[in-house]
Amino acid sequence: MIRAEGKRRMRILAFSDIHRNLSAVEALASRARSADVIIGAGDFATKREGLEPVIDAIAALDRPGVLVCGNGESPDELRKACAQYDHLHVLHGSGVMIDGVAFFGIGGAIPPTPFGSWSVDFEESQAEEWLSDCPSGCVLVSHSPPKGHCDQSALGQVIGSEAVLRCIERCRPSHVVCGHIHDSWGKTSTLGGTAILNAGPKGVVFERSSACS
Repeated sequence: MIRAEGKRRMRILAFSDIHRNLSAVEALASRARSADVIIGAGDFATKREGLEPVIDAIAALDRPGVLVCGNGESPDELRKACAQYDHLHVLHGSGVMIDGVAFFGIGGAIPPTPFGSWSVDFEESQAEEWLSDCPSGCVLVSHSPPKGHCDQSALGQVIGSEAVLRCIERCRPSHVVCGHIHDSWGKTSTLGGTAILNAGPKGVVFERSSACS
């Protein structure tokens, strides 16, 4: 298994919504080389197609990775695509510790979208249950942003998740990495002491202490 070198501060490259665009993954490579961990916040595929080549490209970035599914691929589809890569961790209502930093993840669209049967959607009540094990002070990775933060559509609609919002209020993660709402790619927000990032396919780099609090 590939492990990030132990450091006082962990450098993290986060991205989301690649949507089968291998050139977008290639564009992340130079920043991945200086990162300790990479985070992929879902929608590697588009309408359940094209997942495996994107995961292969992400694996080739050669860094420990924390991935959640989007609404374009299911948790099981993502686990299957990542099964051969020990350095990629697929989270869905679960967590992993990497070099002293706790990560917790939840995937899919929360609340459900109007996109139809291909979209991997979950009700807020399901999300509440999965998020009940989220540890305090972690890095939370959620495809869906919290309601009212980095979740505004081009029409001004606020369409994030209430369950994710309540989890942040309860667990106070250091950072929340999300995606899903394309019109809010690159947007940032704060809630209490939590930094919220809608990473988008161009990605964002941040640092945090290697000691979870």
